[in-house]
Amino acid sequence: MARLWNALRRLTRRTPAPPAPRPGPPRGRHLAYAPQPDGRADPGEIVWTWVPYEDDPALGKDRPVLVVGRQGRSLYGLMLSSQHERDGQRHWYPLGPGAWDREHRPSWVRLDRVLTVAEGGIRREGAVLDRNRFEAVAGELRRDYGWA
Repeated sequence: MARLWNALRRLTRRTPAPPAPRPGPPRGRHLAYAPQPDGRADPGEIVWTWVPYEDDPALGKDRPVLVVGRQGRSLYGLMLSSQHERDGQRHWYPLGPGAWDREHRPSWVRLDRVLTVAEGGIRREGAVLDRNRFEAVAGELRRDYGWA
């Protein structure tokens, strides 16, 4: 019964999605910290966008994404999660709480799944991540994932 319920929930979550972020390899991407109060998504900001599920890219949900770089009109982002079981998991880095979450729950950023998001796919800006936390994430990406 639980399996049927979960399948039904996934089917009812389908919503017309904006251009979906595409997973991309992290190697060779250039990090930047350049938040600007100009209404556009910039590296160093946490934005909300549609993120497809890995196991079924036709499904997904709107979630926070840390923008870590840009190439033309495309942004490179890392998705966030507020699920506590992420603590200590490989490829997840603890960010702590922030203004991107209404309940100010602690968040974790996923380091091994890079999303390429078109600027038009950003639904809204959530917050600016402070430089210290951004640099901590950047250090992890440079050391373990080959970022420049």
